[in-house]
Amino acid sequence: MTLTNQIMADLVTFVAAADFAARKHRRQRRKDEDASPSINHTLAVANLLATEAGIRDAITLCAAVLHDTIEDTHTTATELEQNFGTQISHIVLELTDDKSLPKHVRKQLQIEHAPHLSRHAKSIRLADKICNLRDDVTSPPVGWSIHRCREYFEWASKVVNASMNI
Repeated sequence: MTLTNQIMADLVTFVAAADFAARKHRRQRRKDEDASPSINHTLAVANLLATEAGIRDAITLCAAVLHDTIEDTHTTATELEQNFGTQISHIVLELTDDKSLPKHVRKQLQIEHAPHLSRHAKSIRLADKICNLRDDVTSPPVGWSIHRCREYFEWASKVVNASMNI
C-alpha cells in the first residue's frame, strides 16, 4: 500500500471512529453549565494528541475518540473489535473503568494501573486528564466548589505522575 493510500485508509478509519463515538454518545452531556455534548470531550482528546502532541498514529487517535464508549455507553469490547480491530479495542479496554466499583476504588485503580498502560493508552490517558483539567478551569461541573476542583487536580496529578513513573 502506498503512503497516500495508507493515509486515506487511516483517515477513513478515524472518521468512522468519530462517527461511531458520536452516535454512541448522542444523548450524553458533560456536567458543565452548558451541558456540552460528551462527544466534544472525546474529540478534544484526539485533537490534543494530534495537534499538540504531534501524534499521527491512527490507532491512538481512533482509540482516543472511542475511549469513553465502553465505560459510558452500551458499547461492548466485541463491538469495538468488530468495527475497529483488536488493537483499538484493547486500548479502549485499558482506559475503561469498571463502573460496578465505587468511585473511590475506580480512582485509586487508575493511579495503580497507570504505569502498566501501553504507550497508546498512556498518551490518551494524559490527554484525557489535560482536557478535563482545562474544562474544569474554564467551565467546571455544576456544583463543584473550588475545593472539589482542587481535589480533581490533585488526583489527576497522581495519575499523570504514575503514568510517567514519577
